[in-house]
Amino acid sequence: MSDQQPRLWWQNGIVYQIYPRSFQDSNADGIGDLPGIESRLDHLVSLGVDAIWISPFYPSPMADFGYDVADYTGVDPIFGTLADFDRLISSAHRRGLKLILDFVPNHTSNQHPWFLESRSSRTNPKRDWYLWHDAKPDGSVPNNWMSNFGGPGWTWDDTTQQFYYHSFLKEQPDLNWHNPEVRAAIYAAMGFWLDKGVDGFRMDVLWLLIKDPEFRDNLPNPEWHPGAASFWSVLPTYTADQPETHAIVAEMRAVLDKYDQRVLIGEIYLPLPELVRYYGVQENGQLDGAQMPFNFRLIQTDWNADPIAALIHEYEGVLPGGAWPNWVLGNHDQSRLASRIGADQARAAAMLLLTLRGTPTIYYGEEIGMTNGRISPDQVQDPAEKNQPGIGMGRDPERTPMLWDATPNAGFTTATPWLPINPDHPATNVASESADPRSMLALYRRLIELRRAHPAIHEGEIHDIRSKRGVLSYTRTHPNSPDRFQVLLNLAHDVQTVNCDEGHIVLTTIMDGAGSPVGGPITIEAGEGLLIALD
Repeated sequence: MSDQQPRLWWQNGIVYQIYPRSFQDSNADGIGDLPGIESRLDHLVSLGVDAIWISPFYPSPMADFGYDVADYTGVDPIFGTLADFDRLISSAHRRGLKLILDFVPNHTSNQHPWFLESRSSRTNPKRDWYLWHDAKPDGSVPNNWMSNFGGPGWTWDDTTQQFYYHSFLKEQPDLNWHNPEVRAAIYAAMGFWLDKGVDGFRMDVLWLLIKDPEFRDNLPNPEWHPGAASFWSVLPTYTADQPETHAIVAEMRAVLDKYDQRVLIGEIYLPLPELVRYYGVQENGQLDGAQMPFNFRLIQTDWNADPIAALIHEYEGVLPGGAWPNWVLGNHDQSRLASRIGADQARAAAMLLLTLRGTPTIYYGEEIGMTNGRISPDQVQDPAEKNQPGIGMGRDPERTPMLWDATPNAGFTTATPWLPINPDHPATNVASESADPRSMLALYRRLIELRRAHPAIHEGEIHDIRSKRGVLSYTRTHPNSPDRFQVLLNLAHDVQTVNCDEGHIVLTTIMDGAGSPVGGPITIEAGEGLLIALD
């Protein structure tokens, strides 16, 4: 379970996701912005991460908070200016931080000039840039393709008397990736940012780009039931993971490969055998797809040792030759880690994420143990919740402002924040935890420090993956280093006693016992993790 090739920055490093609306407000409008991010870069340096990935800040009507892009080569005034971006990337690079942009290739805003042209007439040159189709003879939608945000994925356009398709909101029409002019326009926009020095892209919903050109009905989902999200009433047979998508990903990769050491990350929610196909195929000695198709399976897997051990085995087993693994425990679309599995287990999860083989991605606030925000019905912002209320689609709870200190608005803003501040912020914040040697923040900093210091952890092999009585264990080694580490994680909800190899404790998730010798039976608290240097 190894691949000993020279490592690049995105393989040895750690990625940190910033949701810009919620990181730091610099101009007292209650919304985070690019100058705000710049003002907080030193926190990321002290944390020890290597790259920041920033969710969209492009000009947008904000129907889906920036994922409805009206201009791929600008900055929305809410977030600042292009000059602010230039200062941000310069400041990041001076500190040794890479900068990755979120890019949205599947759809635009319905206010994008491309779509305004496309819907102006059936003969407009950009008509075929989007997915248009006649109604059925009875006037109904062309087929049963659904929107991820509820209801049919088709909206009627009175001007041209056709429907257009949108995988998400009606304000987010899907681009037609069968059209070479669309591909060229998107690649030109990527080049605009690459020329500015960005270090890569996280591509939004990468597996959805291509839809069936025959517009065939998706197959019904036999497991769907009324009351569940309407999107899953049918299977995405003809609207996701189409074979032609891989050629598009290879073209995107070729755009990045014109520049030095840029990284292509793909948002892809698929089973592992299908996911790893997005690494591409071997071309001139290297894979030609995304260097990191995001592996979200830790989010989707039950939080106990048996299925997680099985997951690690499966993932390592299906990775193609030359592929580098990656792991994710949270993002802007998923309930926060400490709310999903509890505060104690979130500490074990931090050790898991930062000692597995592969590149980890940390969602802002995870390093201080942020929990889901409390959003009352009158505070809901997310269209996913507004369109299908009460069934768990809302993403506002994981998008609440970053907690910097114990002041009333947690140091995020001097105005009214766009989403409410978590009520636990007087104790859970960067300033308080920086002063506490046993805090979650102290744990993350120490884990990252150890990961950086030891090749066995940041680029080595993983062996002996097993689970017993709720305890997950594995070892990390490196062929060119004498260091050998064993990781023990009690993912159960009670104290467990297991055997460990001879060595000494380097770190525990409760931040005690470092240096203590171990060997043979050892007792581990619920949610505790141990990093052991083996003799």
